[in-house]
Amino acid sequence: MAGIGDKTNFPLYNTGLMPQEEMLEVKKTGKKLTIGIPKEKSKFENRLALTPQGIELLVENGHTVLFESGAGEPANYFDNDFSECGATIVNNAKEVFQSEIVLKISPFTDEELDLLRSNQTIISLVQLHQQSKQLLKKMMSKKVNAIAFELIKDSNGCYPVTRSMSEIEGAASIMVASEYLSKAHNGKGVLLGGITGISPSEVVILGAGTAGESAARAALGLGATVKVFDNSFKNLRELELNVGQRVFTSVLHPKALTKALKSADAVIGNLRYLQSGLSYMVTEDQVSQMKAGSILIDLSMGQGGCFESSICTDFAHPVFIKHGVIHYCVPNVASHVARTATIALSNIFTPLLLKIAEVPSINTLIKEDSGISNGIYVYKGILTNHYIGETFSLPSKDIGLLMAAF
Repeated sequence: MAGIGDKTNFPLYNTGLMPQEEMLEVKKTGKKLTIGIPKEKSKFENRLALTPQGIELLVENGHTVLFESGAGEPANYFDNDFSECGATIVNNAKEVFQSEIVLKISPFTDEELDLLRSNQTIISLVQLHQQSKQLLKKMMSKKVNAIAFELIKDSNGCYPVTRSMSEIEGAASIMVASEYLSKAHNGKGVLLGGITGISPSEVVILGAGTAGESAARAALGLGATVKVFDNSFKNLRELELNVGQRVFTSVLHPKALTKALKSADAVIGNLRYLQSGLSYMVTEDQVSQMKAGSILIDLSMGQGGCFESSICTDFAHPVFIKHGVIHYCVPNVASHVARTATIALSNIFTPLLLKIAEVPSINTLIKEDSGISNGIYVYKGILTNHYIGETFSLPSKDIGLLMAAF
C-alpha cells in the first residue's frame, strides 16, 4: 500500500501536469577569450605555456585557443594532442598573434612584435638580458598590455612561476651533474652520491634559495655530501629547516669557498656577486684550482652568470671544458625537462586565464589583483616598471597612478 507521501497516489505527476519548481537558467558570467599559443623561436626554449589538459579546461569554459602547428613538439606534445582537447590548430603564425591574449615563454622578438595590434594582452618572460631599448619602444608603440609572468605574485606575495621553475632547475642540475660525471658523456666515471665503503662525492651549492634547496634535496637523496654557501644567514637557516637535516652551511667567506671548491665533484651556482663592479661570484683562479673532471653548472646564466669562466651555451653544445673543469652554461635548465616544466607552467597559467575572463577588462583585474599588477610592465603602451625604465633609460609611470586615470 502506497504511503501518503508517495507520488504514485497522484497520477498527474506522471504526465507532468502538476505544478513543478521552476528551473531558472544559470547565467554564465565572464567574457569569452581568444588565446594564441605561438611556436617558440628561441633555441634555448623547449617549454610550452599550456598543456592539452589546460587547453581543454579553457575550451570547456567557452574560450577559443589558437595553437600554432608544431608548437608543442619540443616538449613532446603533438598537434593531435591539442586538437583532441579543443584547440584550433593554425599554420599561420600571424593569425595566432592577432589573438586577444598571446601567451608564450620567451620574450617577443622584433618580428613577433610586428604581428601584434593595439590593445592586446601579451604574456611572456621579460628577461632583460634579451631585451633592448628598441624592442621595448616598439612594444610601447603597439600600445599593448604586457605582463612578465616571472614578476606575477600570488596571494602570499611569492612569485609562483619563478619559484616553480627554480625548483625544477635545482633538481635538474643534479641530474645533469650526474650525467656528465659518468662515462656516458666522457666524464671521469664518478657516481654522484655514495655507496658502502666509498667516500661520497661532494656537491657545492652557491645560493640557498629555492633552486639551491631543491638541488640540496636531490643531492642528499643520492647520498652526496652537500655544502651550501649564501650571503644570507636567514636563507641558510631556512634551507636546513626545510631539508630536515644538518648540512654544511657557510656565508660567502672566500677562503672557505675556495677550500670547498677544491674538493668538489659538482658545483651548482645560483647566486650573483655584484660588489666591486663584479658580475660573478667565483673567479677564474678559483675554478683553475678545482679537480680535473669536476663539473660547474651555472643556473645564473640568464642574469649574467655565476662564474667568471662561464660562457653561454645551448642544448646543441651544452658544455665546454676550461682548466680541466666541465662547464654547463645553458641559460634555461628547466627546458632540459621541458614536459615537466610545461605541466608546472600550465598549472599556473590556466587558473590565471580563467581569472582574466571573469572580469570585464584588464583594467579591472589590475585594480583588484596586486599580484597581476606587479607583473604589468607595459600598460596601453606606457612603461610601468621603474627598474626596466632605469635599465634602458626610458621614462616610466607608476601603474597605480595610471589606473586612477582609466
